Amino acid sequence: MYKPAALAVLALCAAPLAAQVIVTTDYRPPETVQRVAIPVNPKEKRLKVLIISGQNSYEHDWTGVNNALRTMMHDSKRFDVRITEDFDHGTLDTLKTYDVVLLNYSSRWNYSDPTQHIWSPEAFAALYQYVREGGGLVAYHSSFTWGRDIPEYKRLVGAVMVPGQSRRAPSGSFPIHIVDKSNPITAGMRDYIWTYNDDMYTNMSFAEDAKIHVLATARESASDYAPKLMSNKYDPAVYSPDKLKQMKGIDADHPQIWTADYGKGRVFSITVGHDEVSLHFPGLQDLILRGTEWAATGAVTLPLHEDTRDDGKR
Repeated sequence: MYKPAALAVLALCAAPLAAQVIVTTDYRPPETVQRVAIPVNPKEKRLKVLIISGQNSYEHDWTGVNNALRTMMHDSKRFDVRITEDFDHGTLDTLKTYDVVLLNYSSRWNYSDPTQHIWSPEAFAALYQYVREGGGLVAYHSSFTWGRDIPEYKRLVGAVMVPGQSRRAPSGSFPIHIVDKSNPITAGMRDYIWTYNDDMYTNMSFAEDAKIHVLATARESASDYAPKLMSNKYDPAVYSPDKLKQMKGIDADHPQIWTADYGKGRVFSITVGHDEVSLHFPGLQDLILRGTEWAATGAVTLPLHEDTRDDGKR
């Protein structure tokens, strides 16, 4: 996202002294310390977002991601964001003060652990009722790594990962195929965008009674499991060519982003967005921001980045 400004600066440095022109590009170097978003003037009347967090699995920098999400949303000038790390006893009255809720939570340290930390029955009931009565919901990345044993939660977010069935494909970067550009969230986007340092969730278990509309998919290819391409956390013996042929979902497209209705509420589910690094890229930023706005209002006013727009040349 910094390339145009960087090129302008290089051009300035390389130009002859007599030909140099003052460049006023609004350039800002990458930040190495997470900012804390400042309070928003109530007169701005931004959409109010509550991020529910407080626990996650060991591989997720959930506090860093929360800060990055809050800064990104704040800088869009469309959202005013709060974060709670304690929703164990959340109430409907609290949720109703927000236009949309974003879930960045996982109940297990390792998603195959038998023990987990979940909210109280009253908190679950409050979340379900909030969305059912018209509240917006964004189910974000690790929100799908739990809930397999909570049927109503699974129906709420649409799908979950199941140990022994679901996989996180090994590629750290992969293209996401926008398969429906008639939705306000994806309207005007390129056919493909990329995500980096991310997980591709495959073979998820979808709730049978969830009314899901898929916006984007990703393809899991057997060739991605070649030992020379995989990190050390994958055992090549488990993904040998003969075993890959027997695995369900190999060389197939898998939903990564979808929408759903839940009562009167709108749900935007996005499986990608693993860490703060992935949030630096315009395509993912656009999907998150526009998906959050749609979940809150049913419409999208936020523009696309230049890198994400379909210019008709591809």
